[in-house]
Amino acid sequence: MSDFTSLAELVINGNYNGAKDLTQKMIDNGNDPLEIINQGLMAGMNVVGVRFKAGDMYVPEVMMSAKAMSTGIELLKPLIADKDMPTAGKVVIGTVKGDLHDIGKKLVVMMMESAGFEIIDLGVDIDPAAFVKAVKEHSPQAIGLSALLTTTMLSMKDTIEALKEEGLRDSVKVVIGGAPISQSFADEIGADGYAADAASATELCRRIIA
Repeated sequence: MSDFTSLAELVINGNYNGAKDLTQKMIDNGNDPLEIINQGLMAGMNVVGVRFKAGDMYVPEVMMSAKAMSTGIELLKPLIADKDMPTAGKVVIGTVKGDLHDIGKKLVVMMMESAGFEIIDLGVDIDPAAFVKAVKEHSPQAIGLSALLTTTMLSMKDTIEALKEEGLRDSVKVVIGGAPISQSFADEIGADGYAADAASATELCRRIIA
């Protein structure tokens, strides 16, 4: 078994001490840092995403895997110029105005960062103007809107309308998710996509950004 395969397995198993040690060993052996990321750490996390979506892995296990990947990335970051760090795209994400739910959003952030996305997490209770400001400031390819309450769903529509008013709607994809959200609601408010869970959100962003 190659070191790359072993590293991927350590990530899948959530063995962060093992992932850290093997990453350091591979650095010491002269392996290319980007290859360690792409063929080892990211390869493992890609398997985790597939298993999570299939219901073969659960949130605590995914969090352990993400921690294992992060420990390796931290060792590799100083060896790679920022411009060379692999990125799948930039996404602004937040829970909409009036909604303080955070756990689902945090899982989405974790899964997407593990898949190579640069994430700007605005937090919770984010009003449309704050999303507009973030789009102007960060120029993301997509924004992710989360809502866990039926009473806050319409804030997603307000955010899309605010992007239109500022002439930004065509420059950014809008994806939405949360317990009360559906594809039909996404269609109704003019969002670009809906994701039922963190793994689906990652896949959706990969697809629409590409």
